[in-house]
Amino acid sequence: MEYQKIIDHYYKEDTPLRHILLLHSRQVADRALLICDRHPEFGIDRDFVESAAMLHDIGIVRCDAPGIHCHGTEPYIRHGLLGAEMLIALQGPHSDLHAFARVCERHTGAGITKADIVQQGLPMPLRDFTPETLAEKVICYADKFYSKSRPDHEKTIEEAICSLTKFGDAGVARFKEWVELFE
Repeated sequence: MEYQKIIDHYYKEDTPLRHILLLHSRQVADRALLICDRHPEFGIDRDFVESAAMLHDIGIVRCDAPGIHCHGTEPYIRHGLLGAEMLIALQGPHSDLHAFARVCERHTGAGITKADIVQQGLPMPLRDFTPETLAEKVICYADKFYSKSRPDHEKTIEEAICSLTKFGDAGVARFKEWVELFE
């Protein structure tokens, strides 16, 4: 199933939230694709990266974040998990959305570890949600440069690092590794 059909399934009406989702996801996709183009030696599937980047925040529709027009009931920290569940629910006999669901689950912060969940008391299952594949890392990395609440601003590397401090030192260290790998 192509990504636009999935977005249209969950975001049927032309609302401010749909606009925010599409704009943010396009920004992330474009930056992720630029990284793929700069590093052909990685052999990352560009079509997968584009689709996964366009779907990475699909779960925000079920979250409570009124500042970005999200009027659901779930805590925002769970939007990746919710997105993964939404994609798996759509999976048919001729599609495999698990790889896209993994990107949803693993893009928050610079990944969230089981230790982060325990230490911060996060409302998430006790398991690691850190990017593992290069495609997951590229999308997670690209996402850190764009905020849905300030869509007209592209963060610098320093601003992205600052925004990650709330997720702990390990996430900042992962992000810095990605700076060295992707820039």
